[in-house]
Amino acid sequence: MTNTEILRSIEQGQLKAEPSSFNVGDTVRVYNKIREGTRERTQIFEGTVLKLQGGSNRETFTVRKSSNGIGVEKTWPLHSPMVEKVEVVRKGKVRRAKLNYLRDRVGKAAKVKAAN
Repeated sequence: MTNTEILRSIEQGQLKAEPSSFNVGDTVRVYNKIREGTRERTQIFEGTVLKLQGGSNRETFTVRKSSNGIGVEKTWPLHSPMVEKVEVVRKGKVRRAKLNYLRDRVGKAAKVKAAN
């Protein structure tokens, strides 16, 4: 076996059986596991998906929300065991793959149109 075949077989073992299906522009709720010492809890992060990038087990997604008037962005690996699930709250209608322009917008201007 070549090195690429070995890597591919390792990566296949790390993939989630059914990853959540969502797209750029959707408003999602990310259920993130957080370990504090011996305890484990789930924290919810709700915002708009700015971008999806990568592929296979390296695929990541970035979510942005406004918290107390300050924009907060988090990036998660899609197949991470720390991400319990990603729940789609609202489908968005966008015409581009990366929504970096939302970073400059505040309030209602930062909204994405809802898909019909």
